[in-house]
Amino acid sequence: MPKHLPLSLLLLRLGIFVVFLFWTLDKFINPEHAAGVMSKFYGMENMGDSIFYIMGTVQLILILLFVVGLFKTWTYGILLLAHAGSTLSTFALYMQPFDNLLFFAAWPMLAACIALFLLRDWDTLTLGKRKMGKVIPIA
Repeated sequence: MPKHLPLSLLLLRLGIFVVFLFWTLDKFINPEHAAGVMSKFYGMENMGDSIFYIMGTVQLILILLFVVGLFKTWTYGILLLAHAGSTLSTFALYMQPFDNLLFFAAWPMLAACIALFLLRDWDTLTLGKRKMGKVIPIA
């Protein structure tokens, strides 16, 4: 294993976590904004604030498991799928690139999510423990 690979993967995980953390906090702090996003990009309208608190709670648990590196196949995979869905749901905005430049930041993050998922077995700076060369979650 390359010497700096575990540190590089940890830094990818922390960077992805920061983005998801603020998306999660937005559901608690500003559920109206979350409702606007759901309406505009996913066609889900008239969702009450309580659904965003539930979604935020589930998402918070998921990203905390993710950031400490537990249940990697599941947590890394779910966040990869969530971010891929988010990136692709805004696809129409990429057709007017200079009006929506910030949306292009989703693509390098998607690449980071994919790379982290593919390299998850080498992401060893986690709360998991080593057993026979494999990282397993602490029970």
